[in-house]
Amino acid sequence: MTPENSHNEQPAGEHSATNKARWNELAIAHSSRPAELYDVGAFKAGKSSLDPIVLGEVGDVGGKRLLHLMCHFGLDTLSWARLGATVTGADFSEEAIARARSLAAEVGLDATFVCTSIYELPAHLQSKFDVVFTSYGVLCWLHDLPAWGRIVGHFLEPGGSFHLIESHPFTKVLEEIGEGDARRLEALYPYWQTEEPLFFDQDGSYADPDIKLTNRGAYEWPHSMGEILDALISNGLRIERLREFPWLEFQKFPSMQREDSGLYSLPGKERSLPFLFSLVATKP
Repeated sequence: MTPENSHNEQPAGEHSATNKARWNELAIAHSSRPAELYDVGAFKAGKSSLDPIVLGEVGDVGGKRLLHLMCHFGLDTLSWARLGATVTGADFSEEAIARARSLAAEVGLDATFVCTSIYELPAHLQSKFDVVFTSYGVLCWLHDLPAWGRIVGHFLEPGGSFHLIESHPFTKVLEEIGEGDARRLEALYPYWQTEEPLFFDQDGSYADPDIKLTNRGAYEWPHSMGEILDALISNGLRIERLREFPWLEFQKFPSMQREDSGLYSLPGKERSLPFLFSLVATKP
């Protein structure tokens, strides 16, 4: 996918409105049809949606209060509830939150879901949490990373921990071009945050290429690893752990291959490139 306009002058509020329209449509599609990343039927039958990396990085949540930021339609949020956490999920998509609430009721799990922009969440949620969690494809939708860091710190109890599992910023720079044996990765996009977002015309869903969307446009902001860490450190959080992995949870590039774990990696020497990272930060 190639950005059509890297310096679009659309105001931030309209960027968000464009993205929300797309995510409302994605919430309907992802929650209503079988897909590898969002297997609602398997979840209803008792299977967790949390992959081994997430479970290993976050650890035991039994008896803890957990806030899931940018929770989509709640599969992971409710999977944490099944592991004994008292869960709250937040997302800006009305369709996603409506489906999260419906799913929680259907499977009989106690959960709170809040529909609001992440930047406005403190006005709609007064609780504090032992764990704040967010994962997979969340940071690129944020235009104000320092404000995001303040939100994370705001909701953590002293001694609480923040867990982020996310695509590595390195992957956002790359695009796979060419065909067959001529396929290659090239650095096409900025590494550091730009003043204006990148605009992408995206026909389908990352979860299912057969999904065709009416709301094709999406605005994304790149963020470097330094910018991500600084957004947390400058808001009083302490980085406890940073790990990098050669996998992704979806097939970002056509030549990526699915491993037994269900995650995707590139073959050969390119398997040594970082595609995923996990971060743990605590509030002193």
